[in-house]
Amino acid sequence: MTENNKYEHINQLVSHLFRHEAGKMTAVLARMFGFDRIEIAEDIVQDTLLKALNEWRSKIPDNPSAWLYRVAKNQALDLLRREKLFNEISQELTYFSDHEENTLGKLFLSDEIEDSQLRMLFACCHPAIALESQITLSLKTLAGLNAAEIARAFLTTEDTVNKRLYRAKEKIRSESIELEVPQSKELTARLEAVLKIIYLIFNEGYSSSYPDQLIRQDLCEDAIRICLLLTRNPVTNQPNTNALLALMCFQVARFPARIDDKGAIVLLQDQDRSLWDNFMTSRAYQFFRLSSAGIEISEYHIEAAIASYHASSESFEKTNWEVILRLYNLLADLKPTPFVYLSRAIAKGYVYGAKVALEDLENLYSLNQSYIYHTAKGDLHSELTDYTLARQCYEKALTLVRSEPEKRLIEKKLNQIKGL
Repeated sequence: MTENNKYEHINQLVSHLFRHEAGKMTAVLARMFGFDRIEIAEDIVQDTLLKALNEWRSKIPDNPSAWLYRVAKNQALDLLRREKLFNEISQELTYFSDHEENTLGKLFLSDEIEDSQLRMLFACCHPAIALESQITLSLKTLAGLNAAEIARAFLTTEDTVNKRLYRAKEKIRSESIELEVPQSKELTARLEAVLKIIYLIFNEGYSSSYPDQLIRQDLCEDAIRICLLLTRNPVTNQPNTNALLALMCFQVARFPARIDDKGAIVLLQDQDRSLWDNFMTSRAYQFFRLSSAGIEISEYHIEAAIASYHASSESFEKTNWEVILRLYNLLADLKPTPFVYLSRAIAKGYVYGAKVALEDLENLYSLNQSYIYHTAKGDLHSELTDYTLARQCYEKALTLVRSEPEKRLIEKKLNQIKGL
């Protein structure tokens, strides 16, 4: 391996670990320093990762994740000792030990990491914090998403995201919000925001904004793991919790067929369904059955139902688009967002034809800066053999797309219609 290749490998490894471990480390450290000093936790995590980039050039440790936790723990200890903060740590932690290193060490055990993440998640969803800021803060601290990735999830700007983060942290300080899981009715009230956060974390993993990575499986796994933790508490083990789990499992089941051996995207209609993960599909149906308890139907119920029809169809051609369209109509009433309208328009195209779908898409002005929107329009124009307009739409999409796999897919579609 050349020196440049070696450094590139190290950079990729640290980047992967940052995405996978940063949220866990931040949650644990914030529990030590207090939620109102979360910047200290974030700084320690950043310093730890920078140290990894430098020190791993000579030798990559046998257990990189354990190395990160150890270095983060030592940096936290150094800071605690310098600032003499240890005696100010929350009294709830004194049951661990009076010894600093032992206390921190136990906080980095797997069960305590999970507990710290749940505390962080529910603290971020404190009602004193505006809903959009709750979600933004959670995506930043728990999922390790940067401002650009969060902006993409919200269809907004990085500047707006940074302002939301600032306001959230100011509210934490002014309201003295602590890292704790609320009880009873208050816990149930926060659950909606918590599930929304998990949903967005999963979506970023399912369709990553990283240029060279379509799927971030670590984020998808984190979202499922955190959602599973909610099912262990009888208060949060609600029908909508299980519906979200079902939806995520249905989507993950298709991962083996979504990308070919050359890294190219395989569209749903072209996927080899024999590659779909039967275990994940069966788990999805299990959670879907559990979600049927009670009378409330959430957006997750409807999206899981749509995914279930795709999962149960023998082929793309035999997909029951009439039922799927009815489900999208219900979803649009419950969740009237531009991307839901876009998905409904595509489903309508399979039922009533491309011309009807295009009429719906023309009204979605808010998606004019979305490559997905222009690609969908290009597909419909191509189906109607209006190749000039199709080419214009694909070319517009290429100016907006960041993902390399998505870019190659759009270029493939563009090349297919050139000369027609």
